Amino acid sequence: MKRYCLALDLVDDPALIAEYERHHDTIWPEIVESIRSAGIEVLDIYRTGNRLFMIMEVNDHFSFEEKGKADAANPKVQEWETLMWKFQQALPWAKPGEKWILMEKIFGLP
Repeated sequence: MKRYCLALDLVDDPALIAEYERHHDTIWPEIVESIRSAGIEVLDIYRTGNRLFMIMEVNDHFSFEEKGKADAANPKVQEWETLMWKFQQALPWAKPGEKWILMEKIFGLP
């Protein structure tokens, strides 16, 4: 199993952050299905301030490219992503339209 870590910022507004977290208390079943069907076996999101960290553990069949294609073709995923963009903001170094940024591992305890 492979692990990926990604980062994204939220709009720095306590009310919006609270609303974002409430949406994740009741994530839509179609979103859970799209995550699992892509080969993502574990997905955790952590927050500090307005910065989010996502940790994903994926199986050997997972591909960011294939997940992106499947998401683009899934109207419910697109609806969720549009809703989430109300709360999210790109990291300063993100490319146009880029949300979650893949982090580079710089240390691992031997």
